[in-house]
Amino acid sequence: MPKGFSLHIGLNEVDPSHYAGWSGELVACEADAEDMQQIARTGRYESKLLKTSQASRDAVKSAIADAAAGLKSGDVFFLTCSSHGGQIPDLNGDEIDGLDETWVLYDGQLIDDELHELWRKFEKGVRVLVLSDSCHSGTVTKQIANAAALRGMKDELALSYQGIEEPKRRFMPAKVAQQVFRTNRAFYEAISKALPEREPLNEEKDQPEASVLLLSGCQDSQYSADGPFNGLFTGTLLQVWNQGTFEGGYRRFHESIVSRMPPTQTPQLTFVGEPDGKFLREKPFTI
Repeated sequence: MPKGFSLHIGLNEVDPSHYAGWSGELVACEADAEDMQQIARTGRYESKLLKTSQASRDAVKSAIADAAAGLKSGDVFFLTCSSHGGQIPDLNGDEIDGLDETWVLYDGQLIDDELHELWRKFEKGVRVLVLSDSCHSGTVTKQIANAAALRGMKDELALSYQGIEEPKRRFMPAKVAQQVFRTNRAFYEAISKALPEREPLNEEKDQPEASVLLLSGCQDSQYSADGPFNGLFTGTLLQVWNQGTFEGGYRRFHESIVSRMPPTQTPQLTFVGEPDGKFLREKPFTI
């Protein structure tokens, strides 16, 4: 019988000592993680929760690697992350836009190249579902950037969310992001150098054998909104899920979420690794 393991990450702030004095306070990321863990528990997943200071780079990478070591073909790894999302200069030349996407974890950013290498630890036939409620998350699982992911920001008039005139966005301000990279350049360069070399801009080589399905909160060029109870993406997802009464596969699930989102935030559904039509047709969160 297939088994499922889930990991849920939520950060309402980060360590200012790494982020140039910026603590990045958010409201609803921990709640997002708790709500997604509840869905996983209802679905009989063995689950782990990492909130704020627990969600370090090492803790997240270790939990993903542990899941890869314990899951076999037919099993499911369900991973959710609600946090700030970032972008840093692409240091290995495999991004069309020159930027790598990141999850802004407590003590440092986790780069999409690192996530790509972690997916390669999973056996062929493992289904990996990633929900990322963070800014710039359209290709955070490391699909080479494409025209759809590079679309510009849409009309900023659609800002309101449950009565909030200007919802807080889950991204580092540009000046902070630049200062964080400059201050920690050697740290991020060392990460890049330690990763296996990849042929630049090649989507076919070195792909994971597992099927990694990403449902992101927005496109690479967009921002994800925070909220009073959940992030805009997670809150909308929970409405569509409707305590498990939703019927249909991931494509319909994605389309239903997008239909309720403002034009400034467009969730993306994409595969990295081995495309799996059966996985795509399953009811969301099924083991």
